[in-house]
Amino acid sequence: MVQHVEQNLQLMTKRAVKAENNATKLKQENALLQVQLKNYKTENEALRSGQSASLSVVKQNADLALQNLLMVITNSRSSIKQLVSGAESLQLVADLLKSIDRISEMSEEGQ
Repeated sequence: MVQHVEQNLQLMTKRAVKAENNATKLKQENALLQVQLKNYKTENEALRSGQSASLSVVKQNADLALQNLLMVITNSRSSIKQLVSGAESLQLVADLLKSIDRISEMSEEGQ
């Protein structure tokens, strides 16, 4: 009976040592996972900050492009108005030249 109790104690001691070793391994793994989790959180925050910064740059570029586009539109309208005004002036000159031709034709006939 004593021998049986001693065997049970030895088995329990082995199990306890094995459980302690297992617990130590699990604690080490847990500590490693905690460090990895912290690193992933830091990386995630950095990526989110980078995204925000990128989005901000995109918005700034879009605003600048919009301002440039509006300036081009304004300048284009001004140029179109100048072209129309120039075309009207040229039409007036052409009409005057036609009138001069007619006047000179009438003068030649009258002589």
